Amino acid sequence: MNGTNHSTRGLRRLTRLGQPLSWRVFLFVLVVAAGALVIAWIDTTIYGRMHQLERDFGAVKTERFYHAVRMRSALRHQNDALLRYHLKGERRDLEQYQAESQDLKKWIAARAMEVSTDEERALLQQLGNAYEVYLRECIPLQKRNKMAYIRTELDEINEKLRQRSEPFLELSERLMQVQRGAFGAFLKQSQLTLDSFQRLTKLSLVLLIALSVLLVVVVYRGMIKPLRVQLSESQAIIERQEKLAALGGLAAGVAHEIRNPLTAIKFRLFSLRKSLAAQHSENEDATVIADEINRLERIVKDFLQFARPSEPELVNLPVARVIQEVRDLLKSQLEKSAIELNVEAADDLWVRADAQQLKQVLINLIQNAAESIGREGKITLRAVKDRDSLGGVSLSVAVIEVADTGKGIPPDVRKRLFDPFFTTKEGGTGLGLPIAARIVEKLGGELRYETEVEHGTTFKILLPHVGNDES
Repeated sequence: MNGTNHSTRGLRRLTRLGQPLSWRVFLFVLVVAAGALVIAWIDTTIYGRMHQLERDFGAVKTERFYHAVRMRSALRHQNDALLRYHLKGERRDLEQYQAESQDLKKWIAARAMEVSTDEERALLQQLGNAYEVYLRECIPLQKRNKMAYIRTELDEINEKLRQRSEPFLELSERLMQVQRGAFGAFLKQSQLTLDSFQRLTKLSLVLLIALSVLLVVVVYRGMIKPLRVQLSESQAIIERQEKLAALGGLAAGVAHEIRNPLTAIKFRLFSLRKSLAAQHSENEDATVIADEINRLERIVKDFLQFARPSEPELVNLPVARVIQEVRDLLKSQLEKSAIELNVEAADDLWVRADAQQLKQVLINLIQNAAESIGREGKITLRAVKDRDSLGGVSLSVAVIEVADTGKGIPPDVRKRLFDPFFTTKEGGTGLGLPIAARIVEKLGGELRYETEVEHGTTFKILLPHVGNDES
């Protein structure tokens, strides 16, 4: 049934909480753990990429990208040494040429093993082959046949060196272009990696801030606020119980003081009515007085029962039997108002309760339902087994429902429904529902209700379910 759903604890209306505190704590821990895992993953990713970038930078040697420049410079230096040998005829220039030739040959072979791309490796192998060809072609030029060379002869030797060097220099130029492209790609990839670091760091910071805000919100709304509400409700319940305890002591004294004069008045009235004629007008007044005295006695009785309820005599009871007895008791009375009373109860449903007190509660709820219907309606008295929370503990419960097709309870009445002495009935005491709630509470249960205006009301008595032994 859609509408308002309330329960009573200590005669106080409490809206049932949607989720227990333990579930809120669990969800909060789950969210924090998920956020922490995401942040940890981001940090691990950043650390891994940073470490890889450090290794890449550590492995990068600037001269690697200038191999071609080094080889071109070395080759030209060798050519200059060989040309000086022919010009001056000094042996050390030839030895320098030969030594530098072997060094460059070994250097090219070593660089071919270091490069990271196949294209560079292939070019260096071609350069090594081209250098071998250059050295073989330059062997004749290592012989000096004259004491002195004229300028045209030196120009001819220089031209031969240029021609023999040209294939090697062209390959060096190609290698230079490839290495420049590789260095540019390396710098671009490094920039992309740094940009991703920046994004991941910002994301990690945003997540950290979001988790901090979530922590504040969840701690306040999920823990502090409900605890404050519960504390406020507990304080209100304690204050109410203290007032009721004081009221109970006062009520006992006042009720006894009222009962004694009422008893004397009733006795005198009984004697007076016997002395009056049956048709005498004073006898009619005496009847009215007797009715009002009976009403006063009923109010005093209800007041005493509310203020100082008797302790229940607990025994194991089959709910179906109690419901059937209540039905038999009220069926004829309800039929006069054309109200149908239906019973639905499982045979194996037992509770530990006081039979008379439980009947009193059911009778009160059914009579209230009948008054809400007026005429021509239906009341369903149902008992089912369920699992619910009583006193903060989840357990198997027997749910006894009194559902009617009446007018429902208006919102302004719901706020004071269980307040003592509050009533919307003419001549009512306003103690029926408070007494019912106190009895159910004494039996270790809880009285709840669901209502919707013009769609009826369902009162639910929740009691702990027990085994079907008669002890």
